[in-house]
Amino acid sequence: MNSFAPPVLFRNPHLQSIAASIKLRRPLVRGRAAAMLRAGREMIVDAGDGVRLQGFYSPQPDGPNKGLVILIHGWEGSSDSMYLVSSAGHLYNQGLNVFRLNLRDHGESHHLNPGLFHSCRIDEVTGAVKRICADLSGGGKTFLAGFSLGGNFALRVALRAPGRGFGLDKVVAVCPVLHPPTSMASLEKGWFVYHHYFIRKWKQSLRKKQALFPDIYDFGDAAIFKSLSSITAHMVERYTDFPDMLTYLKGYAITGDVLTGLTVPAHIIASLDDPIIPSLDYKNLARPQSLTLTLTDQGGHCGFLTGPGMRSWVDMTMAGLICRG
Repeated sequence: MNSFAPPVLFRNPHLQSIAASIKLRRPLVRGRAAAMLRAGREMIVDAGDGVRLQGFYSPQPDGPNKGLVILIHGWEGSSDSMYLVSSAGHLYNQGLNVFRLNLRDHGESHHLNPGLFHSCRIDEVTGAVKRICADLSGGGKTFLAGFSLGGNFALRVALRAPGRGFGLDKVVAVCPVLHPPTSMASLEKGWFVYHHYFIRKWKQSLRKKQALFPDIYDFGDAAIFKSLSSITAHMVERYTDFPDMLTYLKGYAITGDVLTGLTVPAHIIASLDDPIIPSLDYKNLARPQSLTLTLTDQGGHCGFLTGPGMRSWVDMTMAGLICRG
């Protein structure tokens, strides 16, 4: 399946990746998502073991709905990221209740937990999704979708859901992080704009955490922020129980046989020209019967914009997958 065919001017992977989040797109996306945003209310979710995660719930007006969909943003994104709001608004307009979940230390949630975010905190995300399903699904269908690192989390949650005693009707992952060591290499060796962007965003987040918990964290040394590798190595060494950076990075990889036991119906949407997720990693991905894959030639990283109107092909594709589910 490869039905995404953008105009010639929108086939550059960097244009796709960047345009999906530029400020120019913001009024267009928020205008189309206005009903979802108006209905949204903040909720603090008990994720278990004393962990609290922030989210925003947009229920349909009184009357029937098509189920509940929980959306998870990418690394250093948030519930207000343009790609997430775009999909959330479209799904809401199709009749679904929508919950936009913030990962720990994303959005305005740094104050909720003293512990620092890292990508192996799968138990709390699984716990949060379970709680949201229990409290808000009303016994109806429940869906989970994520972008980039959020797509990685969504697939890992789906893998754990049966053992944690809750069901998901379908999971959709857009450009999920597959093998973190190769994704980090892509960021550090590829176009410098991505590397600088994530260093800047992560630095802001870590300094914010330090300001809230000065007795726990110290990110004052500028040398820490030379590269993503140097920041990761510092975090792992000082603030986690992982023996080294590579062990940590492999800890949230979903390549190899990791997804072999996946039973929840899941669908991955990704592009071969993604500048962050190497397409070769898909050759090392287990393919259980429950997992289907759409790989397009163009789309960049979580882009898939159809043209100057800045609409997302992913929004329509995701809605089709979920509403059929």
